[in-house]
Amino acid sequence: MNDHTPEQPAEIVARLRATFRSGRTQPIEWRTTQLRRLREMLTTHGAELAEALHSDLGKSSTEAFRTEIDFTVREIDHTLEHLAEWLRPEPAPVPAHLGADATAHTQYDPLGVVLVIAPWNYPVQLLLTPMLGALAAGNTVVVKPSELAPATSAALARLLPRHLDTAAVAVVEGAVPETTALLAERFDHIFYTGNGTVGRIVMRAAAEHLTPVTLELGGKSPAFVDRGADLSVVADRLARGKFLNAGQTCVAPDYVLTDPETARALEPEFVRAVEQLFGAEPREAREYGRIVNERHFDRLSSLLDSGRTVTGGGTDRAAKYIAPTVLADVDPASPVMREEIFGPILPIVTVADLDEAIGFINDRDKPLALYAFTESDGTRARLAAETSSGGLGFGLPLAHLTVSDLPFGGVGESGMGNYHGRYSIETFSHRKAVLEKPLG
Repeated sequence: MNDHTPEQPAEIVARLRATFRSGRTQPIEWRTTQLRRLREMLTTHGAELAEALHSDLGKSSTEAFRTEIDFTVREIDHTLEHLAEWLRPEPAPVPAHLGADATAHTQYDPLGVVLVIAPWNYPVQLLLTPMLGALAAGNTVVVKPSELAPATSAALARLLPRHLDTAAVAVVEGAVPETTALLAERFDHIFYTGNGTVGRIVMRAAAEHLTPVTLELGGKSPAFVDRGADLSVVADRLARGKFLNAGQTCVAPDYVLTDPETARALEPEFVRAVEQLFGAEPREAREYGRIVNERHFDRLSSLLDSGRTVTGGGTDRAAKYIAPTVLADVDPASPVMREEIFGPILPIVTVADLDEAIGFINDRDKPLALYAFTESDGTRARLAAETSSGGLGFGLPLAHLTVSDLPFGGVGESGMGNYHGRYSIETFSHRKAVLEKPLG
């Protein structure tokens, strides 16, 4: 391919479709080879990717490996260990009227050509994890890294063709025009991670070809803190979950929901927890990231007046720095509560009791995650039964995302479909029904 004449989207899709129709991607040996090569890329070039992540988001090397590179390697290892088992045909009982010699089973067929559109906040993990699932299922894949993480996008565009089968995997860099051109093509599945506004654009484009979609979106994920919870532990775990990647995490706790007395008692615990994590001056902490760009910095800065500052509040636009901030006395109608924050600002909103908390959650869009800190089995049971969310975590935020045997995905405004582990195989395959009846 001529470097000076990049392939057009139609040419890329046609080329990958021809590869798929040739049967090249069907054998499990081809699939596992691609996963092993991807693993080799991550382990060999991890430092290079970590450097790109630092350039784009100020991520420390420790955070880059823990949340992006090593995370993806673990998903590869889990898939390699279980792929043959997941792909095994599953027998189904046959009704008596078809005869004793009839048999039935289901099998997973790969879909064809998959498009993966990745976001900027975890630009390695959220591109490669769905991609590896699509490859494991036997598909060819077009991946579109985020232009808002340009260093990471360039690194992936350079490294992926060196390690993976270029007849089956293509990288398309660019911004809105390139994404729009890709969406005009017919794919067999589109996997998008990002916000609801673009998610709707993706769905409209997919509808033109009746292409199935997986949408991994976001939303305001609540954290309910019950009376009697160990507030020292609660503050530590919420601070770690919220301020990871400077709050730019789709499953980060978006706000705390608790009664007034517990809210007051939490305030000094948050002050202590933030200082313990990042020191007296988080700006100097190596483990604290930066906001991705000035536009998001300005949006987040405008939310800082939505309540009384418990800790944080400092900003530096030139450095794209916003201190880890906790706000108290926050009105549910304030600006910080109107949209997903997606930054290092944690509001505390008070409710009278569990009944009011459940009502508060249910009156809003279904979140990508709901977290609760409680010692009460009854409270856990009520939250599980009476609320709807993509995932539910008791006692620890974000952790459900790291369990490969759990499906990860949203519901309603927070998305549709899921992936990770065997759920990625289900997402990127068609489960075909097969009936066999001898002719004799």
